[in-house]
Amino acid sequence: MERNLTEAIAQVKLVPVIKLTKVEDALPLVDALVAGGLPVAEITFRTSAAAKSIETVRRQRPDVLVGAGTVLTVDQAQQAIDAGASFVVAPGFNPAVVDFCIGKNMPVFPGVTSPTEVEMGLARGLKVLKFFPAEAAGGVAMLKAMGAVYDVRFMPTGGITEKNVLSYLGLKNVLACGGSWMVKPELVDAGKFEEIAQITRQAVELVKNL
Repeated sequence: MERNLTEAIAQVKLVPVIKLTKVEDALPLVDALVAGGLPVAEITFRTSAAAKSIETVRRQRPDVLVGAGTVLTVDQAQQAIDAGASFVVAPGFNPAVVDFCIGKNMPVFPGVTSPTEVEMGLARGLKVLKFFPAEAAGGVAMLKAMGAVYDVRFMPTGGITEKNVLSYLGLKNVLACGGSWMVKPELVDAGKFEEIAQITRQAVELVKNL
């Protein structure tokens, strides 16, 4: 399952990082992403609507790959599992959360910014790690440096936009990039799903030839 998951993420190259305040926005939003060519969504646990939104998408749009983001606690990880999330993403490396997900056979991508944290992931058999906050933590140069030492792939997130995404995706150790520029909360809250579909289409077009 995990290999198929990473292959699917590598194929789309972009993972939209979504903050939903209303569950009823979940389906129109993922429909906009799909219309733009991105059948994947990372719905963050930054709002109380997260678990129900993941459950709704998983049940009604089974072809969309939906994960849980900003998972900070074991309780949130359990909620993500119960909601049917396909993967869990965390901003940092919380051993309790990571070990819990591994024990539940739930693919988990914890956030790292240092060699020490990368080695914590490797010690647990993890092959893909989130690199967050990417731009603030050294960006492309940091990933190049770690790529010379570690056989692991990264999903950089944080400060990534249409202006710098290609420099990240051009690295061999980058699986895909997480980003929110195509799903800005103000667009979601305003119900501007056509605009989100258009921005997503442009993002997909930008990265498709890599």
